[in-house]
Amino acid sequence: MKKILTLILITSAIQSVQAQKIIPKFIRRMYFEKDTSKRGSFVVLPVLTSAPETGVEVGGAALYSFYTDTINHETRVSNIYGYATITAKGQNRLNLSTSRWTSKNKYHYSAAIGYINFPADFYGIGNNTRKADADHVGEKRYKLTLAAEKLMAKNLYVGFVAGGLNYTYKPENTTGIFSTSNLVEDRSGGAFAYIGPSLTFDNRNNNTYTTKGISVNAYFNAMQGIFGNNSYKGGFFNIEYTQFFSLSKTFVLAFDVQEQSLVGGRSPFYLLPQMGSDEMMRGYYGGRYRDRNYIAGQTELRYRINERFGLVGFLGTGEVFHTSFDINTLKPNYGGGVRYFFDIEKGLSVRLDYGMGQKAPGEQRQSGFYIGLGQAF
Repeated sequence: MKKILTLILITSAIQSVQAQKIIPKFIRRMYFEKDTSKRGSFVVLPVLTSAPETGVEVGGAALYSFYTDTINHETRVSNIYGYATITAKGQNRLNLSTSRWTSKNKYHYSAAIGYINFPADFYGIGNNTRKADADHVGEKRYKLTLAAEKLMAKNLYVGFVAGGLNYTYKPENTTGIFSTSNLVEDRSGGAFAYIGPSLTFDNRNNNTYTTKGISVNAYFNAMQGIFGNNSYKGGFFNIEYTQFFSLSKTFVLAFDVQEQSLVGGRSPFYLLPQMGSDEMMRGYYGGRYRDRNYIAGQTELRYRINERFGLVGFLGTGEVFHTSFDINTLKPNYGGGVRYFFDIEKGLSVRLDYGMGQKAPGEQRQSGFYIGLGQAF
């Protein structure tokens, strides 16, 4: 929390200086000036963050936000987002994505292309892996994602998702759990394409800073291996439910529940649902726990201090499992954070969170510090 308080103090000082017109105009416009004109906005952000699986991560991000229809106030914010980062653990990522809402939200299109070179620790398969089994494995991944949905009835969208992935892996230790466990399938990686239907119900009052409403999103990816992996056939199912309650002008209570399942006869380890990210089960090393099924839920209490700043506290739980869900093996998740709204009109914010999780026997409590754009959900 010391880092969060430091950021608040620094930003407050900058705002005081801004009043004296010392900061260049384009900087003031990106981060501090209030704009109600519905014109497009562009912001460049340095990336300086830390997560259990990356250590310190540095780089740059750019976000262009705009409305495809500036007359109709129902039309949601569209954006183009790109980032490039490198971590203290020798990982690097490149990604470019876009989300576009047409006039009156009749259509929603999204696309992303990304590359990661992400050596990381592999702990095995299941909900009870041990830190002592950590096995460092090199990973490279190319990813293309496409999605489109059409408004078919009030708040109800029907569409499709499609794309492709290509994974390659190289273990550093051929005697570690990655190379020796009989639960690890397709150790060298593989390539595949996927396509499938999607269904969304969404009556949120805002897609960037929601204070009331419900969103339910479900999709199924039918996957086919390609190139040297053409014998693989399988599928991936995801459903996520979120709901928001406006308790007052300054307090919002939010709920989020997600379930993911890998279906088919084979279980390539890199396709297994994983616990831990900057959005759900914050504080867990991404991929520390993975298996055929994953379920998690969280609640977040959001307090808007003023137009620029907000505070959050969150509490959640989740687990991965092979076939049978066991309520007694759910893992805890809790923490808090700060929000800085750099674009008040569009509800765009920088998010800083510190999350904590389980303290397994003989291990330190799992935890992580995160910086991101936008709300966790």
